[in-house]
Amino acid sequence: MQNVPKSSRIDGRSFMRAWRRVGVLAALVILVIAASFLSDRFLTLPNLLNVLRQVAIVGILAIGMTFVILTRGIDLSVGSILGISVVLYAGFLESQPMAIAIPLGLGAAVLAGLVNGLGVAVAGIPPFIMTLGMLSFARGLCFIYTGGTPIPILDESFYDLGNGYILGVPIPSLILLALLLVCAVILGRTPFGRSLYAIGSNEDAARLSGVPVRAYTTAVYVISGAVSGLAGLVYASQLSIGTPIAGQGYELDAIAAVVVGGTSLFGGVGSVWGTFLGTLIIGVLANILNLTGVDPFVQQLFKGALIVVAVYLMSRRGRA
Repeated sequence: MQNVPKSSRIDGRSFMRAWRRVGVLAALVILVIAASFLSDRFLTLPNLLNVLRQVAIVGILAIGMTFVILTRGIDLSVGSILGISVVLYAGFLESQPMAIAIPLGLGAAVLAGLVNGLGVAVAGIPPFIMTLGMLSFARGLCFIYTGGTPIPILDESFYDLGNGYILGVPIPSLILLALLLVCAVILGRTPFGRSLYAIGSNEDAARLSGVPVRAYTTAVYVISGAVSGLAGLVYASQLSIGTPIAGQGYELDAIAAVVVGGTSLFGGVGSVWGTFLGTLIIGVLANILNLTGVDPFVQQLFKGALIVVAVYLMSRRGRA
C-alpha cells in the first residue's frame, strides 16, 4: 500500500480545521437564505431580534458546556442547575433585595458545579454518571424547595434583565455576547484555555507536561455551573416566576448547539465561536419551523436529525 506523504496528511488536517470553522458559518448562511424564501417575516428586524433573545439562554448554557466537552467530559445537569438557581432567585427575592438574592442563587449554581467537578476529577466518577446524578438531585431540590408550586417574582425591577433592551438589542443577547467574548479570550489567549485542549486531546500527556489536570477538570464544571446560574438569572427574569420544572431538557439543547458548532464529543477540538454559530443554526431552524407552522413535536425530529448529521460529519473529518 502506498504511503500518503506526511505533507499531504498535514494539508488534509489543515483543510479539515478550516472546514470546521467555515463550514458551520456556511451552513448558517445557507439556512438563513432558505428561511428568507420560506417566510417573508423571517428577515424582519423584530423577528431577528426575537431569535437573538430566544437563543440567549441555550447559548449561555452551551458556552459552559463547550468547556466541559473540550476536556472530553459531559454535563447533563445544566438544566437542573439552571432550575435550582431559578427557584432560589424567586425564593430569595420574596424577602431579600436583588443585591443579595442574585449572588445567593449564583452561588448555589457554582456549588453544584464544584460538586460535579470534584466527583469527576477527584473521586473518579465518570462524567456521564456524576452529572446524571446531579441532574436528578438538583431537580429534586427544586421540588422540595418549592413544594411543587411555582414562586412568583413580584420585584418588577428584576424583569428588565430578561425582557429589556439596550439600544434596541435584547439584554439577554448582550449577556450572551459578552460571555462569548470573555470565554473566547480565555480559551484562545490563556494558558488555562490551551491546557483544556491538551487535556481533551491526551490527558496523560497533558499531566506529564505539568498541567494540573484535576484542578482544571474541576474548574470546567465550576464554569459550567456558574454559567447555568447566569442562564437561570435570565430565565427567571423573562418568566418572572420560579418554577421547579425550569430548564428541563435544556441540557440536550446545549449539547446539540455545541456539537452542531463543530466541537468534538471526543475532546480537544472546538471553540465557543463555533458553539455560538451552532446555537444560531438551531435557533434559526426552530424559528423558521414556527413561522411555517410546523408541529412542535416534528421540530424535535429535525433537531435530532441535525445532531446525528453533525456528529457523522465530525467523525468523517476525524478520519480524514
